[in-house]
Amino acid sequence: MGGSTRRPVAAPEASAKEWGTCHFCGVAVRPGAAKCEICGAAKPLSAAEAQHAPPKVRRWIRFTHGFRTLIVVTVIAGLAFAVISAELSGPPNLVGDPLTTSGTYTLGPGNFTVIYGDITGGDFVTGNFTTVHPAGVNVGLAVYNSSEYAEFSTGGTPTPLYTVGPTYNAQLVYSPLVTDTYYFVFTNPYAPSTHLTVGVYIATLYNSNVANDGFA
Repeated sequence: MGGSTRRPVAAPEASAKEWGTCHFCGVAVRPGAAKCEICGAAKPLSAAEAQHAPPKVRRWIRFTHGFRTLIVVTVIAGLAFAVISAELSGPPNLVGDPLTTSGTYTLGPGNFTVIYGDITGGDFVTGNFTTVHPAGVNVGLAVYNSSEYAEFSTGGTPTPLYTVGPTYNAQLVYSPLVTDTYYFVFTNPYAPSTHLTVGVYIATLYNSNVANDGFA
């Protein structure tokens, strides 16, 4: 009886117009490319070669495809969550009141800075301040109404309506009974001879007490 010899079937030839797959990172590689344009791995596999690749290579390609898909889905879900959250929360509450502020101020020795604005009787201002340069040095706060500040600014010594410190860090809460312009005066208490300039971060927030508006 005559015998027959079975020859192994060769993988189909790769087409010059056929997109391939990187055997390392699994991304699609354009036709005719000698290496992956993403990771630089040489000899990308054509679609036919990928189908006849060793099982280990095929499993790796499937894994990279799945991993990239997971990343895309995660990013889309994150963006969708951010958009939905923004829609549900509505526009930000932007307050144009001059007593709603935040920033770092530089005070020379013996000098001061002022944050001022109108406060309706019954409303209140909250906030905080912290010395940031040098850290740990003190700053004082005094609050005056319009007549008291006029006296203060001309060199007088009016009695503040509210004081804090001197200290390096403090909260502030001030609520007047009478509608007026109020001045929050932050002072560097060190004498000019010390040459100590203080950087202080100050944040203030005007709060409207609707229940009391019009009753003071």
